[in-house]
Amino acid sequence: MEYQRIIIAILIMALVTYLPRMLPLAIFKKKIQNKFIRSFLFYVPYAVLAAMTFPEIFSSTSNLISALVGAAVAVILAYFGRGLLTVALSATAAVFITEQIMAYLPLI
Repeated sequence: MEYQRIIIAILIMALVTYLPRMLPLAIFKKKIQNKFIRSFLFYVPYAVLAAMTFPEIFSSTSNLISALVGAAVAVILAYFGRGLLTVALSATAAVFITEQIMAYLPLI
């Protein structure tokens, strides 16, 4: 019974992942000329990634302050054009260092 639920969940996830990629190819035969639609489709993956990632930032650490420090470091480095690996490692290091410092501070 549990095995069937897992298979169904995997099939649903595959369908949900595949349909948005396949439908535009099947529906639109020629290149989209509308600038608004093209820009909208260009930014959708970034918006979805941000919507999935950003809430997790604040619940993945042991303290909200360390999460805010890590998010601030990530936003600042990304704003200045640093690469994804640099941003991710720096934000992780900032969270780690902040939590280590906060372990020695009373009442936080």
